[in-house]
Amino acid sequence: MVTHIKPIEWLDGRVRWLNTLKLPWDEEYVESSDYERLARAIETMEIRGAPAIGVAAAFGVALAAANYEGNNITDFKLVLLRVIERFSKTRPTAVNLFWALDRMKRVVQSNYHSTEELRESVVAEALKIYEEDIRVNKVIGEVGSKLINDGDTILTHCNAGALATAGYGTALSVVREAWYSGKKIKVIATETRPMLQGARLTVWELMKEGIPVTLISDSMVGYVMSKGLVSKVFVGADRILSSGHVVNKIGTYTIAVLAHHHNVPFYAVAPTSTIDPVSKLSDVVIEERNPDEVRRILGKLLITVPDVDVMNPAFDITPPHLVSGIVTEKGIATQPYDKTIPELLK
Repeated sequence: MVTHIKPIEWLDGRVRWLNTLKLPWDEEYVESSDYERLARAIETMEIRGAPAIGVAAAFGVALAAANYEGNNITDFKLVLLRVIERFSKTRPTAVNLFWALDRMKRVVQSNYHSTEELRESVVAEALKIYEEDIRVNKVIGEVGSKLINDGDTILTHCNAGALATAGYGTALSVVREAWYSGKKIKVIATETRPMLQGARLTVWELMKEGIPVTLISDSMVGYVMSKGLVSKVFVGADRILSSGHVVNKIGTYTIAVLAHHHNVPFYAVAPTSTIDPVSKLSDVVIEERNPDEVRRILGKLLITVPDVDVMNPAFDITPPHLVSGIVTEKGIATQPYDKTIPELLK
């Protein structure tokens, strides 16, 4: 039934997370009370996926609060604001990170008279963000599963499952809910170079639950669509603009173009916390990651000339005309997005 994967959890002054870099070979859990260790886990992608990053950042601020030993409320607030600033530097693209940190910042800047009162409020807010994520993602699955018919084959990219959230998923939440409701569906997962989140994480999650999944290389998407093997595409998102532009894992745009060409519906799935109602397209910063992620397989096996120049953007941007719908916990936005997304956010 419902997945029991716990990618991240709060353990009374410590945070425990599943190191996604070790999957599927080793289910390694890491525990720490050090917020800096948690920040590095986000940067190195031990913790990844927009909702999971937001939850982890909130927990990082909570760690700093829980382990603060002073009694001066002004100094305490300054420490927490520095921690919030540190987490804001971990990943530049995922909007959930900044959404969660803004919530934590509002708590820190509220009118508290004792360090103990502030500490309790900071931890409570982080736990609220965590619990909301699980609840919201379950609703997203219920909303989106109505788009799936019995017998559909769903193509998905990267990992938008439990491992990308506090524990249930976005695009895979839709798949899960359809499967739990008794619909006979199949999934095609792209390997998702260069970090192989589809091959390592999505396949691991789906097979763990007995949901039929077939793995393909990224370059096979056009082939399987041309053969009529894909009914619909469901992907996650790291940022969605009010214009309907979808920022997601590199390769998403390519899949959207192919889906459009083959008349395959293409859906982005995300909580409303992933929607950025303020930024313009020109404001979006696409994270450029370490070249060795491309030169080597998972930082190990060298697959090219060691000093070759590399482009390694972590994300791309899918324009709204290629997006059939945006699935959220508040409903499904469709074109024109500049009208339907603001309606959803109300």
